[in-house]
Amino acid sequence: MPRAVDGAKRKNRRKKILKLAKGYWGRRHSNFKTAKDAVTKSLSYAYRDRRDRKGDFRRIWIVRINAACRAEGISYSRFINGLNKAGVVINRKALASLAVEDAAAFKVIAEKAKVALGVL
Repeated sequence: MPRAVDGAKRKNRRKKILKLAKGYWGRRHSNFKTAKDAVTKSLSYAYRDRRDRKGDFRRIWIVRINAACRAEGISYSRFINGLNKAGVVINRKALASLAVEDAAAFKVIAEKAKVALGVL
């Protein structure tokens, strides 16, 4: 069977890889062999980091909640424990949003947590 050197399938496959490598530095955007390696690596990083992003957001929310809790005179872990004991079901994303945008509402929630812990 003859070897395809300039066939449409081969061109399309290479064009697809080089299109994904657009903007890469040096040969990585123009040389198929290096572009293929760079694109494979970048796609695997993209897949991994889409999952890691969820954890990154959770970390940011916890930092914001902790800062707001410290202002109310309670640590983050005791605050969360107090919310659980008080039966307050609210996720960290919403708590972080309250801490940043509505300090008065967060203060009310913090008081509920303190009461449940018996701090007050």
